[in-house]
Amino acid sequence: MTVVEPSPRTAPGFRPALGTALEAIGNTPLVPLLRLTDGLRARILVKLEYFNPTGSYKDRMALAMIEEAEKRGEITPGKTTIVEYTGGSTGSSLSFVCAVKGYALRIVTSDAFSEEKIRTMTSMGAEVVMVPSVGGKITPDLMPRIIDRTRQLAEVAGTYWTDQFNNKDNAVGQRTMGREILAQTGGDVDAFVASVGTAGCAMGVARVLKDHSQDIKVFVVEPSTSAVLSGGEPGTHGIEGIALGFTPPLLDKELYDDVLVIDEGEARDMARRLAVEEGIFAGTSTGANVLAARRVAQEHGGDITIVVPAVDSGLKYISTDLFPRAI
Repeated sequence: MTVVEPSPRTAPGFRPALGTALEAIGNTPLVPLLRLTDGLRARILVKLEYFNPTGSYKDRMALAMIEEAEKRGEITPGKTTIVEYTGGSTGSSLSFVCAVKGYALRIVTSDAFSEEKIRTMTSMGAEVVMVPSVGGKITPDLMPRIIDRTRQLAEVAGTYWTDQFNNKDNAVGQRTMGREILAQTGGDVDAFVASVGTAGCAMGVARVLKDHSQDIKVFVVEPSTSAVLSGGEPGTHGIEGIALGFTPPLLDKELYDDVLVIDEGEARDMARRLAVEEGIFAGTSTGANVLAARRVAQEHGGDITIVVPAVDSGLKYISTDLFPRAI
């Protein structure tokens, strides 16, 4: 009997040649934690969003904000300059999308965010405008200053401000993650846990999960040093991309069940443990997500399935003090 080996084209997991690099966005792996769930009856699944082209779930959002604006006839490649403010990953994602589609891009950011993120933007052709921070920290006044500078740039003729905190296309883009989670779990999800920056991810995924079943619980996460969502005061912290000192307009109280407040130091420790114990190399906000998910598992005590996003790659933080340097 002749045994015919499957060709690469028919082998499991084969993906045909893509039309553009944009088609590589999404369809990211969902994997279980192994060691970090010892002693827990719950199953915690991590959506590895760093498999997106720029290493972040923001690729989904950036693509949606540009393509939805194109559908409405609001922007045109080669004629429109895109303007946005960012803590880093949104800028990287927009730089990628704009490079493929042929848009000029002007980004406003700060030295409070990692050098890797900023150099990714400039490497893909974005013009970067820097707003200085105080001591390299995310202070309550930083994002308002960045937004004010962006507003000035957006007044120039021929520009389009994607305005991620107010743009509903943001959450539309993240609904793809929710649909993937349902497909990958067969709909067997009890809870979703996500830290909040723009709230696009938490709300986009929540909409899909809640439409599937109102029994699915959604928890949003913030650090104790700037616990605005849970009624605290804005404060200074070092978790890039979340807790920017105000309640994001996209956050819908009807779509989440509770706010979980975590300690930033513990979140950083968890990010390191994820790398060493699970091989999941991600940033501090991912550490915060897993820390909060473990709390949900401990408080519930039962056989439940909790999903969290691994927001971005640890490679975005090599220049920071998050991960140890070689001695």
